[in-house]
Amino acid sequence: MQDIKNLKKFPFADEVTDLPAVSDQQSLKIGMEEWDNLISASPEWANFANAFQDSTTNLKILQSVFGNSPYLSQCLQSNIPFFQHLMYEGSDAALSLIYSDLDAKVSPRSDKNEIMSVLRKAKQQIALLTALCDMGHVWPLMQITRVLSDFAGCAVEICCRHLLTMAAEKGEFTLPDIEDPTRESGLVILGMGKLGANELNYSSDIDLIVLFDAEKIDYTGRRSLQDCFVKIARDLVQMMQDRTAGGYVFRTDLRLRPDPGATPIALSFAGAHVYYESQGQNWERAAMIKVRPIAGDLVAGADFVEFLVPFVWRKSMDFAAIEDIQAIKTQIHAHKGFAEISLAGHNIKIGRGGIREIEFFCQTQQLIEGGRHPQLRTPKTLDTLDQLADFEKISETVRDDLRDAYVFLRTLEHRLQMINDEQTQTLPESQVEFDQLGVFMGYDDPETFRSTLLSTLTCVKGHYDNLFRFEETPERTAGRLVFTGSDDDPETLKSLSALGFTDVGQLSQTVRDWHHGRYRATRTVRAQQILTTLMPTLLEALGNTSNPDAAFVRFDTFLKKLPAGIQLFSLFKAYPSLLELVARIMGMAPELADNLAQNPTLLDGVLTTDFLSPLPPRPELEEDLSLILSTARDFQDILDLSRRWANDLKFRVGVQILDNMDHVSGTGATVAAGIPLSNIAEVLLNRLYPLVLADLAQKHGIVEGGEFAVLGMGKFGSRQLMPRSDLDLVFIFDTPEDDMMTNGEKPISAGLFYTRISQRFINALSALTSEGALYEVDMRLRPHGKSGPIALNLAAFQKYYEEDAWTWEHMALTRSRIVGGDASLRKRADAVLLKLNSMKRDPAKLKQDIQSMRERVHKEHSDGSLWSLKHAVGGLMDLEFLCQYFRLLHGHSQPEILIPNTVQCFLKLAELKLLPEEETAELVRAGRLYLNIMGLLQLCLGSRKMNDDAPLALRSALAKVCGSNEYETLKNKLSAAQSYVDDRITYYLSS
Repeated sequence: MQDIKNLKKFPFADEVTDLPAVSDQQSLKIGMEEWDNLISASPEWANFANAFQDSTTNLKILQSVFGNSPYLSQCLQSNIPFFQHLMYEGSDAALSLIYSDLDAKVSPRSDKNEIMSVLRKAKQQIALLTALCDMGHVWPLMQITRVLSDFAGCAVEICCRHLLTMAAEKGEFTLPDIEDPTRESGLVILGMGKLGANELNYSSDIDLIVLFDAEKIDYTGRRSLQDCFVKIARDLVQMMQDRTAGGYVFRTDLRLRPDPGATPIALSFAGAHVYYESQGQNWERAAMIKVRPIAGDLVAGADFVEFLVPFVWRKSMDFAAIEDIQAIKTQIHAHKGFAEISLAGHNIKIGRGGIREIEFFCQTQQLIEGGRHPQLRTPKTLDTLDQLADFEKISETVRDDLRDAYVFLRTLEHRLQMINDEQTQTLPESQVEFDQLGVFMGYDDPETFRSTLLSTLTCVKGHYDNLFRFEETPERTAGRLVFTGSDDDPETLKSLSALGFTDVGQLSQTVRDWHHGRYRATRTVRAQQILTTLMPTLLEALGNTSNPDAAFVRFDTFLKKLPAGIQLFSLFKAYPSLLELVARIMGMAPELADNLAQNPTLLDGVLTTDFLSPLPPRPELEEDLSLILSTARDFQDILDLSRRWANDLKFRVGVQILDNMDHVSGTGATVAAGIPLSNIAEVLLNRLYPLVLADLAQKHGIVEGGEFAVLGMGKFGSRQLMPRSDLDLVFIFDTPEDDMMTNGEKPISAGLFYTRISQRFINALSALTSEGALYEVDMRLRPHGKSGPIALNLAAFQKYYEEDAWTWEHMALTRSRIVGGDASLRKRADAVLLKLNSMKRDPAKLKQDIQSMRERVHKEHSDGSLWSLKHAVGGLMDLEFLCQYFRLLHGHSQPEILIPNTVQCFLKLAELKLLPEEETAELVRAGRLYLNIMGLLQLCLGSRKMNDDAPLALRSALAKVCGSNEYETLKNKLSAAQSYVDDRITYYLSS
C-alpha cells in the first residue's frame, strides 16, 4: 500500500462522474457504524479512512454503497484492503490486482478448497469493483458485462485446469501438456446466453454446456470416459456454486445442453453432433447465436462452434423458427402473468417491454437473415441492433430506441441485483421499495423514474409488436371443410363446390392423402397440424383463380416435390398474401410452378418490404454478392452461393413482371426488367472472373501483362435480358507479346490459358449444381462460329470483322458491348467495337444482305403463328433487323446511334431526324409489346408454345399487357403491330 502521508489524491474518485443518492437512511446508519468499527481496529485503515473521508466525493462513495445495498456494504467491509487499492490506483489497476492475486495464489495442483476460497474472495472483489464502476458511471454497460463475463470464464478455466490435473494424476488419462492442462485436453466448456455474448449481468447464473472430444483423449481409468467427464462436470459445478463461508462464485446451469432430460451433464462431441444434426430445436438455434468456448480446450471448442454454423444459420428465411420463438414468448407472458405492462411487480426481463423482447427482436431477425448476411451473426445485442440498422432491416430510430432501452433496463437490472445479490428482475411491489430503487438508479423524483421506466417498456413493446405483426388472415368464406376418415364429408363437398371446384370428390381424396402423410412434406405431425389450420385459406386462395381445379392439381404436384413442409406451411400461415401469390402462379403459370416445386425457398424473399421495389443499383448488388461469396470455403461453394444469390434475384424480378402486368404503364414489366436482369448477369461475370482466374492460376500461373474481357451479345448486349434468356458471349484476350507462356509450375501458352479460363467461365455459369444453374451460355456468335476458337486475341478479333465477317455478323455486333474482364482491355475493346460498328457500308449491298437474311430466317423458323413473336413476319427479329440496318447505314456519320438497345436506338434515330417521330413511336410500341408478352410467356410456359388453349388466367394476364381485359383485343393489337413492322422493313429494304 502507498504511504498515506505522501498521498495527495484518490484517482478513483476522479473517475467517478456521478453517484446515486441515499435511498435508505437506516441502512446508511448501520453501514457507517460498521465501517467505523472496522477501521478503528487497524491504524493503517484508520489513517486511510481519515484521509479518504476528507473529500466530499469520497464520502459520497461510502454513502451510496451503505445507503443503497446491504450486499455491497458487506463486500466493501470484507475487502477494505482491496477498496483502498481501488481508491489509490483506480479501476484498471484494481482489476489487474484481482487477476495477479489469482495467478499468485492458485495453480492446477492447489488444494480444491483453497481454490474455492480464493475464487470466492475474487468474486467479491469483482462484484465490488463492477458495482462501484456502474454506480459512478466509470465504465459503460458493456464494459461492466465484459468484466463480469471475463471473470466467469477465468474462474471456470481455473477449476477445469485443477480438475483435469487431478484426474490425470489419478491415472484417468494423460494430458498432452501437464503445465497447461486444458490445452488439447478435449474438454470443452461452452458459455451460453449472456455469458457467451459477454453480456453477463451482475448476479447472473452462468449457462454452460460441458463437452468432451473422445478422439483426443486416451482414457486409462477404471470406469468409462463418459463417467470420468461427468464427474469433472459435477465437480466443476460444485466448485463454482457451493456456498461456503466466502459465499459462491457463480450459480451454474447445465440445462441448455442437448436434451437435458435424457443426456448426461457432460456429453461427447459425437453425441452432440448427432443431436444437432437430427433433433436440434429452433429455440436451440436462437440460443446458439450467443455460444462461445470460454474454458478448456479452446481450439476444439472453436471447431465445435464452427460445426454448429449450418444448424444455426440456415440458407433460407426460417419462419417456422420464428413461430416457435413467438410461441415461447407468448407462453412466458401467460404463465408468469406478465402479459401486460405494470410497474409494481413487473419483470423487466421476461415481462412485456422487457430485456427479453429486445433480445427476441434481434434473434428472430438474425435467424431470418443471418444465413445470407454473415455480419448479422454477432452475439451481442447492441451490435446486432447496429447491424440490423446498417442492413436497413430496421430504421435508425428503432435502433436508437431499443439501444437506449436496453442500456436503461440492463442498468436497472444490475441495480436490482446489487441490493441483495439476488438473481431477480422483478420490480418491487411496495411503493417505498420502488421509490428507493428509483433513487438507486439516480432519480431524485420518484415520478420521473416511473414515467421513464413506463415509457421505456412501452417503447420496447411497441417495436416488438410491430415486428411480429403478421398480416391478418382475411375473413373466412369457406364453409365446413373436414378431411378426416376415409369417406367424403357431404358438407365439405358442398363447400368445395361453392369455392368454385368441380372435381370435388378427387380433391377431397387428395387432401386426405396429404393429411395421411403420403408426401414427404406432410409426414410429420407438425406439418399436418399446420396444414390443417391452413386448409381453409389455401382452398379459398386456389378457388379464387380462374381455373380452380387446374390450380389445385398444380399445387398438388408442387407439394409432391417438396422435401419438407413445415417451413413453407408456416410461411403461408403467417403471410396469407404469399399464399395468394402462389395460387395465382398455380392458376396461370405451370412453368413457374415447376420452378417453385424445385426451389420453394424462392418464396422467402417475397416477404421483405422492398421485394416489389426495383432491384438495388449495380454497386449494391456487387457488394451484396461479394459479402455472400466471402463465406465460401471452396470453389464449389462459390458456384452454389452465386446460384442461390442470382436465382433469388431472378425470381424476384419474375414476380415483379407478374405483378406489374396488372398495372400497365410506362415501358412495361418485361422491358423494365431487362436492365436489372442484365445487371445481375454482369455482377456475376465480374465477380466470378477473378475467382475463376485464381483457381486456374494455382496450377499454371498467369500470363504476365495479359488481359481478358467478355463481350455480351444479343439481349445481354442490348440490356434486354428476360427471365429465361441465354447469355450470348464472346471471349477476348490480349498479351504484351506474341507466343507468351504462363509463369506457373506447369506453364502453358497464352492462347490455351485464356481458352481454359473461358471454358471454366462457361462452366461456372452453366454447370448444374444442387442450387440449380445460372445461365445457358451461347458461343455461336463468336468469330468463325462453332468452328472458331473459344477465346480470340483482340487483334485477330478486329481483323476478322474488318476482313472476313458476313453482314449478318456485323448486324449482330451492333447489339454487343463489353460486359466483364480487365479494365484496360475493356477500354481498348470498346474502341475496337466503335470502330467496327462505324465502318462505312455500301447501302445497296447492305439492303440486299439483310433482305436475304430475313427471307432465310422466315423460311427456317416462321410457322405462321401469331405467337411466334420472335420469328413471325413483322415480329421481333424483323424489328431488330430494321434497327440494325439503320445502325450500319448511319453509324459512320452518326455514331451516336450505335446504342445496343433496340428501343433506345429507335428513339435516338428519331431525335437525329433519321426516322419520323410517328413511325418511331409505332415501332417502339411494337418492340415493347413483343418483349412484354415474351417475358410473361417465358415465366408461365417456359419453352412450351402459346396457343388459344392456354390457361384462362394466362390469357387474361396477357390481355392486360395491352390495357384490356379482352384476349381477342390483344390478338388484334399484336397482329396490327406485326403488320406495321413488316410494312416498314419491307419499305426500307426495297426503297
